[in-house]
Amino acid sequence: MHRVRVVTRIDECRDIWQHVIPDECITDLWEVRACFQQHYKHHPVFIVAEDQNGICGLMPLSRIDESQHYGYFPGETWKGKTWLEKNRIYASNRNVMHDLILHCPPRFSLRYLCASVSTPAITAAVDEIGYVFLPKYYNYDMENYFREFSHKSIKQILREVSNIENMGTTYRYDEIADFDLLLEMNIKRFGSESYFYDNRFRESFKSLIHFLSEKGWLRFTTLLINDEPAAVDMGCLYHGVYTLMAGATSSKYPGVAKVINLHHMKRACQEQMQQVDFMCGDFTWKKIFHLTPRPLFLLSNIAAKVSQPGIDKSSRRAANV
Repeated sequence: MHRVRVVTRIDECRDIWQHVIPDECITDLWEVRACFQQHYKHHPVFIVAEDQNGICGLMPLSRIDESQHYGYFPGETWKGKTWLEKNRIYASNRNVMHDLILHCPPRFSLRYLCASVSTPAITAAVDEIGYVFLPKYYNYDMENYFREFSHKSIKQILREVSNIENMGTTYRYDEIADFDLLLEMNIKRFGSESYFYDNRFRESFKSLIHFLSEKGWLRFTTLLINDEPAAVDMGCLYHGVYTLMAGATSSKYPGVAKVINLHHMKRACQEQMQQVDFMCGDFTWKKIFHLTPRPLFLLSNIAAKVSQPGIDKSSRRAANV
């Protein structure tokens, strides 16, 4: 037997999270979530199941007043949708999962879940597709990777890349000040449709950058053409996974995204990383580049609305199309 209770004190929520959630990926870390909680200030509502052995279930929610629903903690929303990926619901068995959902508030929507979960009342559906590059699969050799393409396709891609590189490309690494450049380029391109247009998101990222930098996990990559910034990507390297979290490109150089994305992949092979996570966002280059799809799931009792095309993930990798 188990019982279910609701926890709302942030310090107790932290202790439960750190006890239950593994630290397998960067978004598993409480400190990462706290960077967003600090600026969004949503009220945590953790649904906790316990049995004689301790915690046997956890559904960490946040009350999102502006959209009048509950999302996955910390509820870092933009246009009513949360941003952080690889969210987890912990349940020791199906009955526990069912009871967690029964105790949820009337309106909830949990995006980017790691695995599909079904109950008699609610079924998790595919939310979006994430894309990863797996260097080990190609024996850390880009030439092996290129063999996956048709001769015509890879020839065209490499020709586009070469045309840009011949303009005079150089790279600048780990210059934190380039975050301001990323903001400027991203907002210039997407305007109010950029995540970074929201001050809460912008300040959350600044806190995240500070945390990642202190840990030595932060990576900035700035591509310059004739000393002029043409693309900026921010990522982190954690447990061998290189996650590209935000990016921006200059409209002055069409196709520059291919250059910087291939650069990340080459670097991953050179450093024998476990994978490069380009995160969600159904942008054509990811399929063209034969990246490995990784579905993430949605658990919600709110009727779906038709999304606006070209909007989701604008501040992340949408700049790189």
